[in-house]
Amino acid sequence: MKKKQILPFVICSSLCATGVAADQEDKKEDTEAMPEMVVQGTRLNDISGKEVKSADLAEALAKKSASVSLVRRSGIANDIILRGQKKDNINILIDGGKIYGACPNRMDPPTSHILTNNIESVEITEGPYDVENFGTLSGAVKITTKEPEEGMHGEVSLNVGSWNYLKGAATLTGGTDRVRAMASISRESSDQYEDGDGNDFAEQIENYDPTSKGRYQDKYRDLEAYEKSTFMGKLFVDITENQELKLSYTANRSDDVLYPSSPMDAIYDDPDIFDVQYVISDLGIWSRELSFQYYNSQVDHPMSNRYRLSSGPGSVNEKTHHLETEMQGAKVKNSWDLSDGTVMTVGLDFSRRNWDGAFEGKGMAAKIDGFVSIDDVDTDNAAIFVEAEKNIESFNLKLGARYDDTTIEPAGTQPSNDYSALSAFAFGTYGLQDGLKLFGGVGRSARVPDARELYLRFPTAGGVLIGNPDLDQVINTEIDLGMELNAGSLYIKPKVFYSWLGDFIVYNDSKMMRRFDNVDATLYGFSVDGSWNFTDQIYLDFGLAWQRGEKDKAQPGQTDRDLPEIPPLKGTLALNWEYLDDSLARAEVVAADNWTRYDADNGEQELDSWAVLNLKVDHALTKNINLVLGVDNVFDETYAVSNTYKDLTLLEGGGGDVILMNEPGRYFYLNAAYRF
Repeated sequence: MKKKQILPFVICSSLCATGVAADQEDKKEDTEAMPEMVVQGTRLNDISGKEVKSADLAEALAKKSASVSLVRRSGIANDIILRGQKKDNINILIDGGKIYGACPNRMDPPTSHILTNNIESVEITEGPYDVENFGTLSGAVKITTKEPEEGMHGEVSLNVGSWNYLKGAATLTGGTDRVRAMASISRESSDQYEDGDGNDFAEQIENYDPTSKGRYQDKYRDLEAYEKSTFMGKLFVDITENQELKLSYTANRSDDVLYPSSPMDAIYDDPDIFDVQYVISDLGIWSRELSFQYYNSQVDHPMSNRYRLSSGPGSVNEKTHHLETEMQGAKVKNSWDLSDGTVMTVGLDFSRRNWDGAFEGKGMAAKIDGFVSIDDVDTDNAAIFVEAEKNIESFNLKLGARYDDTTIEPAGTQPSNDYSALSAFAFGTYGLQDGLKLFGGVGRSARVPDARELYLRFPTAGGVLIGNPDLDQVINTEIDLGMELNAGSLYIKPKVFYSWLGDFIVYNDSKMMRRFDNVDATLYGFSVDGSWNFTDQIYLDFGLAWQRGEKDKAQPGQTDRDLPEIPPLKGTLALNWEYLDDSLARAEVVAADNWTRYDADNGEQELDSWAVLNLKVDHALTKNINLVLGVDNVFDETYAVSNTYKDLTLLEGGGGDVILMNEPGRYFYLNAAYRF
């Protein structure tokens, strides 16, 4: 893996920016601070306290939001679809930093690299209304982790559940008003879950195809589904009254994660995330806040058929696909107040992603040993962005623009690619009267192809190029409209959107090579979120989301114009009862319609509708002790939420059908936490 560093260049830029700001007049005009606005967003708070079923953030988000659908791959480390978009079409940010998975088969999506017990809140932003971050095409999931606190505080928790799920976690935080630190550790494991028919991972494969070489060997049929450990440490230092330094490190270690619907399992998955932030406030009239951030994330991910029949007796013909990725990024951002109350923000954003992978083979598979799948590819991005926000009586207007210059360069003989893009948006909110707001926006954004889509090669028949080096970048032009009504006991927020996708990247299963195409397409839909308070203690919350996507014309060699991975109508409805202070009983229904519009030419299939009932009681036993008892899928339904789009390598039967992975059946869990 090439080891180029972008930090020195960013430090030079930062020092220049600091010098300019420091030369400004030291006094600051008194202006009224503008309220923070979550543009087209939904904020989910107290993720660590409420979502204690497991560490899987993707599953927690899919239960919380009707606009988020789950992509089931395993008992943990699952992926999400946000309003009909997934993979690189949505941005995943952890404390402002980006992390990517190393696996081209999405065994380690970005949401898998942070655990729910370390999360304070999640902000889901829908649409192209983010110019601060590289690659926000159609939405973003912005994760904020817990921060150190003054004094001395801590939490110890133990979680048990069905299928021998066991998790222990501990957090300790403390310090003074100048220096604060935090350390958090956790460890969890689980057996293979069973679907509503009582079939575990191994049995689901056997029921799908009794002759499949993707079945588990007898001695591995009862393997645990995964083991996962994590550490997060933070140090915050207030250097002066207006200067703060934030240091953070997170390490996750996952071992033997089973992915039954894929031909391989993850031997391990090891991400490391480093983050440094330095914030200076009140430098003068031209700098209300100047911030610097540098982050570095690395993922090491070997996957293998070691446990499958395809590896031969005693795994003598084992195949391993070993990949690594590293993401470095840095950002300099300055905001200030103009005399008319407008808040301006200008920034520079830099990043480099490296992705490298090769196959290893033993025995009869030795011929693939050393075959390079992704050849040490660097994706370098440099950008400048500007935002302005202004309140005019009851009208709030936010404008943003960003210019990106991106170079993608492999180490081998494949061609490099250069892309440039101008993104921009305008978003307004108008308060008609107390409790009623109208909002709308129009935006344009872009994202470049990744190294998998451009350059991925498989060792089949001596080497087949799956990627397409001639891909163009994707352009999204989108309109969003909505209303927010807060009328006493009723809160409701309906939204509609229409998106024109230019050169959208899709997979073409009809091709032998260069299987990724650019197509023009449209994506549109609506969502409704809200709540209804019957009393101060009893209330409903609900959500509904629907999308539809269509290609302007079918891909070469195909006839189906349906966009892939567009989930059907999904709804959530929950009754909540706060029966005591800090104690809540909750009954929720999550349901989805039949998946009847799907990309049949590329492996998708019709899925039945489904509905499940989940129950949970969150009880404050004492001021310091909290118990959570829950049961998901009360009626033990057998159903699937994830379709079988062939851009992932999934197990196939003799007729070319792809295995459909069922969701967990009835699941009981109990969490006990002691806080001080």
